[in-house]
Amino acid sequence: MQKDNALNRISSTMALTGTKLCKQYPGKGKVLTDLDIELEEGALYALLGPNGAGKSTLIGILTGIYKPDKGAVKVLGFNPAKDPLEVKRRIGIVPEELALFERLTGMQQLMFSGRMYGLTAKETKRRADELLSLTELSAAGSQLIATYSKGMRRRLAIATALIHRPSLVFLDEPFDGIDIIAAQVIRALLEELRRQGVTILLTTHILEIADRLATHAGVLYKGKILDHDEKDKLLARYGCDDLEGVFQSLVPIADISKATLSFYQEDSTA
Repeated sequence: MQKDNALNRISSTMALTGTKLCKQYPGKGKVLTDLDIELEEGALYALLGPNGAGKSTLIGILTGIYKPDKGAVKVLGFNPAKDPLEVKRRIGIVPEELALFERLTGMQQLMFSGRMYGLTAKETKRRADELLSLTELSAAGSQLIATYSKGMRRRLAIATALIHRPSLVFLDEPFDGIDIIAAQVIRALLEELRRQGVTILLTTHILEIADRLATHAGVLYKGKILDHDEKDKLLARYGCDDLEGVFQSLVPIADISKATLSFYQEDSTA
């Protein structure tokens, strides 16, 4: 007789933990090195780091897309490698590279996703209508996704990730390359998710957004989390007013304040 998967869960206030995570791709150096991360239930954790720091790889491991070379992961009490379906039922993922069906309409995309998660057609339609309204896509719900702007696609991808009411949501660079209107809609949606008790892991290199939204933050650089904690504790620890100050305290940044463009100083008539 197969044991109930619930028996494998651990009792904890942590939505996820990753311990001593290592990942290396063939022909490349180490992407993650002995990385530790933990995320409290109900928190909005901003994972900060420059391009190439390993943020997307870490999300891939935490969501079961990749397997770590070493280390252990628990997501909502489950091991993504051993219980991938249990994890996928409970999480929502918005990858940096969006995976939407361009030949479907926005409504059809949400209906397809809801039905794939086992929702009835009636319940899926109810949730889809609400999500389209919250993401300000109601008027575009009957349009093909191929006609959507980048910001519209990003909002639809978030709606798709929420259709099954996940308790933990991963968003990889959700504010990258979108206009101010789309950014405002996504910020408002994330704030609503926080009010509903949803746990969120957000990767971004836009520090102003992290400052506004995050309850917790961590700085990832060259495959290692240099420090992480509640946002207020990080600010106090480094004597900073914002997360940009914390980031600059931890990550070496080249000083280009005295850099010049010599050709602008040349005689244009020469």
